[in-house]
Amino acid sequence: MRSKTGISDKGQDKRHGGDTPPERISDAEYAVMEALWLRSPQTAAQVCETVCAERGWSMPTVKTLLSRLVAKGALDTQPDGRRFLYTPTLARSAYVGGESKRLVERLFGGRAAPLFAHLAENEALTPEDISEIERLLKELKQ
Repeated sequence: MRSKTGISDKGQDKRHGGDTPPERISDAEYAVMEALWLRSPQTAAQVCETVCAERGWSMPTVKTLLSRLVAKGALDTQPDGRRFLYTPTLARSAYVGGESKRLVERLFGGRAAPLFAHLAENEALTPEDISEIERLLKELKQ
């Protein structure tokens, strides 16, 4: 299911609901989470099939990242014979929302308007982006 922002909510948040911000996830961990948000549960080998070639990683790297994510509470594990199945406990929308809020807080004093002004000044907004922003603003005003 997609939210109004077009961000997938797959991988519903079991532990990190409501206003509780999830622990910071590194760029490498985020790549693993993306693989699991697309399809889960998966084994470490299945995650590696998705991310290892693209990133130049090995299976031990993926297992280390999976362990870190389990420790952070972003993933659950379930034994499956001699291997584990990994499932996100953190919804993608919850993580993206938290990271977006942190970005706006840190760089723009908690205000979204300066963020949009910055993007517009640096020609980072396409006409499609502007139309989408206008549509979202109209929905928020109602």
